[in-house]
Amino acid sequence: MRCLIALFLMASPAALAEDNGYLIAFTEGRYEDAAELAQAEPTPDRLAFTARSTLADAISAPDYNPPDVLLEHAEHLARRALAQDPTHLEARLQLAFALSLKSRALSVRDIRRSGYGEETKSLVESVLEDDPGNVYAHGFLAVWHLEVRRRGGRIGASIMGASVKKARRHYQAATALAPHDASIHWQYARALAALNAKKYRGEIAQALTSARQCATESSLEQVMQDRAAILQNAIESERFRSTEELAAKML
Repeated sequence: MRCLIALFLMASPAALAEDNGYLIAFTEGRYEDAAELAQAEPTPDRLAFTARSTLADAISAPDYNPPDVLLEHAEHLARRALAQDPTHLEARLQLAFALSLKSRALSVRDIRRSGYGEETKSLVESVLEDDPGNVYAHGFLAVWHLEVRRRGGRIGASIMGASVKKARRHYQAATALAPHDASIHWQYARALAALNAKKYRGEIAQALTSARQCATESSLEQVMQDRAAILQNAIESERFRSTEELAAKML
């Protein structure tokens, strides 16, 4: 992202507005504007970006309750992109993100029936097969393993091949690739706190500190940092059950 910002600064204001307006709108947190500008050219790249903007809008909800209409729209956009290009990396990631957010409101039984768990894992693992250094695929899988372990218990996690050890391995891979990305640290800390705030207190605190120390370059990263501060205060209160409940509903 730093390189992208540098390219913005080298362009003229007119070219910036015409060619990169949707990227600027996204960085500033104007997600509806970003989506509208991007989807004016419905290529796979633009459709995937529009899905990303729609999901960013959804997870920025102050009550941690992403509107269903936005999740459905993001899924639709990602599937449209994949219909044009089944190999599109970003579209696969955005579809996985949309399905994972949709699954939050479902019971474990309904998640199994929907197939969302298997589909999201398959999508992101396919991204890593094609792009082993994809930081967001590693970050996603770190959270996926923790969420499956929390919601499915030991037996469910065993069936799905999920574990804290694998989650930690993906988190370490992601932070090695992008140590200054607040969202990577934040999402891992949140998922780990929801699983067991007391047992993993030290690891959670370290990830939250890392998230808060990152230089923010977008409105979305600032949201992640603000939420990290809220969860850090909860961890320090040593009210671990309420901290787990808070972490489980946060985004």
